Amino acid sequence: MPHRFPDSAVFYRKLRHDYPLAVRAEGSWIEDDRGRRWLDASGGAAVANLGHGGPLAGEIAEAVAAEIRGLGYINGTQFTHAAVEALAAELCSRTPGDLDFAYFLASGSEAVEAAVKLARQVQVEAGRPEKWKIISRVPSYHGNTLAALALSGREHYRTIYGPLLLDLPRIPAPDLYRDPLGPGATGAALEAEILHQGPATVAAFIAEPIGGSSSGATVPSRAYWDAVAEICRRHDIVLIADEVLCGMGRTGRLFACEHFALVPDILVLGKGLNAGALPLSAVVARRPLVERLAAGSGAFNHAQTYSHQPALCAAGLATLRALVAERLVERVARLEAPFFGALARLREYPVVGDVRGKGFLAALEFVADRTTRRPFDRALRFAERFTERAFANGLIVWPNVGNVDGTNGDLVIVAPPFTASEDELEEIVRRLGGTLEEMT
Repeated sequence: MPHRFPDSAVFYRKLRHDYPLAVRAEGSWIEDDRGRRWLDASGGAAVANLGHGGPLAGEIAEAVAAEIRGLGYINGTQFTHAAVEALAAELCSRTPGDLDFAYFLASGSEAVEAAVKLARQVQVEAGRPEKWKIISRVPSYHGNTLAALALSGREHYRTIYGPLLLDLPRIPAPDLYRDPLGPGATGAALEAEILHQGPATVAAFIAEPIGGSSSGATVPSRAYWDAVAEICRRHDIVLIADEVLCGMGRTGRLFACEHFALVPDILVLGKGLNAGALPLSAVVARRPLVERLAAGSGAFNHAQTYSHQPALCAAGLATLRALVAERLVERVARLEAPFFGALARLREYPVVGDVRGKGFLAALEFVADRTTRRPFDRALRFAERFTERAFANGLIVWPNVGNVDGTNGDLVIVAPPFTASEDELEEIVRRLGGTLEEMT
């Protein structure tokens, strides 16, 4: 039977919602205790890049079990171990430029917090203690911890916690659908905000190279990122690339920044880094930043209980090796064109304003008027209702609201497992279309 409040002791996020009891999953499919099946078109929360279950999950499980049997818990402030050494070496061998040092944590929010603290500490140890402000973009999402939320341009998440959040500067993100020539489309907004705040006060700029759920898979131009990187270098600002969602092959390259020949100062990874097997994230830093700390205080002033934990690192290592051995990132790149070709058929529905993205990261943006691109009124909950109806039709997608101005705007993210068959990709589009038929 569905599990819901108050019949369960679980503190569910939605307290008046019926949750099916999942009992098995394989590939792109999840099944409940009644035999109902769902086609997972979003990899959960864009996490299950290797799919659910199967031989690849078995390899991860064996690697994790071996670490638990052999070491269990090892504190990263006291020991190193084989799993973390191997994961760091293999991950950093594949990152662009001199992103040579990896620090492992348990969640994307934690990694964003650590990246921000690292940027601040580097500025202090470089003799620039007045640099503390972090500039971010709207819309954006960087996590649910308070500092990460303060950096996020996701107003319906922020509103209730407003008094607890730092008032940090934010600029418009690129909006290639509604305002392709607007202030967010170039580096002009960043330059202007830096000058407004005072370059001597700005420590870092954080952004997703390719938009996640908040901006709906927006893909900026190479010129945009060239300009941003140059501005950050000129003002001694640490550039943080948040690839928690768009990294680890999701966009058809192992790292999304590779599409723009971008080498950030700090790269933040999560979600697909461990295929959902266990919580794992990473902060990958350029060599000059780490050398700065080594020559100064000699330590990163940050530690968490599960930093570099053996089982988590083993899951990450097995995931990375599976992505490489099975050539799954190359598969995503190869299937991008037919995948988006199929999704483009959904433009026949008047409520579909835009279809955009890269690799296996796609967004459908819904509008009340396609000519004016006017979004639905927030009270209509179009994205949520679409997601609920799709779920009833056996399809899982990821909704987002408030992507335009923090109050209006609706979209869903489609981010299937990298192992999804071509027939399953077609079935995703068919079920999306069927749900749109029911709602329009």
